[in-house]
Amino acid sequence: MSGKVVLAYSGGLDTSVAIKWIKEKYDLDVVTLTVDVGANDRDLQTVKERALEIGAVKALVRDVKDEFVKYFIWPALQAGALYEGEYPLATALARPLIAWHLVQVAREEGCTAVAHGCTGKGNDQVRFDVSINVLGPDLKIIAPVREWRMTRDEEIEYARANNIPLLSVSQKRFSVDQNLWGRSVEAGPLEDPWNEPPEEAYEWTGHPEEWPDQPEEITLDFEKGIPVALNGDRMDGTSLITKLNTLAGKHGIGRIDHIENRLVGIKSREVYEAPGAVVLHKAHTWIEDLTMTRDAARFKAKVAAEYADMVYNGQWFSPLHQDLAAYVASSQRFATGTIRLKLYKGNVIKSGSQSPKSLYNFSLATYDKGDQYNHDAAIGFINIFGLSLRNQAQTQLKGNTPDDMLSLGTSEETTR
Repeated sequence: MSGKVVLAYSGGLDTSVAIKWIKEKYDLDVVTLTVDVGANDRDLQTVKERALEIGAVKALVRDVKDEFVKYFIWPALQAGALYEGEYPLATALARPLIAWHLVQVAREEGCTAVAHGCTGKGNDQVRFDVSINVLGPDLKIIAPVREWRMTRDEEIEYARANNIPLLSVSQKRFSVDQNLWGRSVEAGPLEDPWNEPPEEAYEWTGHPEEWPDQPEEITLDFEKGIPVALNGDRMDGTSLITKLNTLAGKHGIGRIDHIENRLVGIKSREVYEAPGAVVLHKAHTWIEDLTMTRDAARFKAKVAAEYADMVYNGQWFSPLHQDLAAYVASSQRFATGTIRLKLYKGNVIKSGSQSPKSLYNFSLATYDKGDQYNHDAAIGFINIFGLSLRNQAQTQLKGNTPDDMLSLGTSEETTR
């Protein structure tokens, strides 16, 4: 094979080794693409220079933070997408965006293949491969780590033998992926679920002993389900999330220790840090509490679970996503208002909520002066609401004693 391949390049051990390995095995010139989704854990100019030093014929860097927020983070927040009710999907949301840019660069640079550094055990290989197959079905996909089966020590030895410049790789205890929306940490001591996560696994949240002793009150303004202001200051999404990560992280908010069901069929212990995401998901839910009807909120909870699974499973570029996204956008047209909350010792505490579209009606809810609720109407409502149950009791349960009724549905009843 000859030609060019675009490699999703992080600057870490796997993708640095991949530059040499791909040239060696496939005889392809490597163009690297480093996509900035707000990781802030590396100097991108240094990453670019390292790629060229290793042997890439071209090294590209793209800042896509604003795209990430507008087209991926905010829609997922509006959907209430938390995988298995816990994971805010930081890594999962970034993968289809990176895949999209990989395919664009492949077209621009005349590449015949796309490469990534995913293993054969993780979810990311599915997210990348499925997205690339949809966006560029003619492109060959190369996944060196899935092919070469080298151990970490063997990779380091390969790097040394090929004069690949690396930075303290042998000291790394965890596998970490991070972007603007959160950090994903796995491997090392975390692989035993009985082990408490070491403090060194956390970077965005302070040590518990350093959490402030006084709560910090903040406000968040939403318009149609999208956060637009923090403490009354309107700002772009990237700035708002970045600032909230710092504020909430200082108070220890956003630590998630999750035994997760991977798409590939195994359970994995994942530690996440997502201070801003945790706060915004809670605040968004509280806005919906004010502005959505009971039936709409309960149905949307089902959609949220389906949406989260879809993102986690790498189906972003699917017709299903388009359909769910249309529903979510419609569901958010009244989700406007302000949430006041406190950040304290790892907790997000609601202080107050208000919305110009609020369905909370004081004159109906109050028990005090000004009550406009029709209490007499309740009698007729209860009569109709309980009619079928009353009829059943009179025809099917007529001979039951009070003790029989008390034991209905218990193990004692079912063993008689």
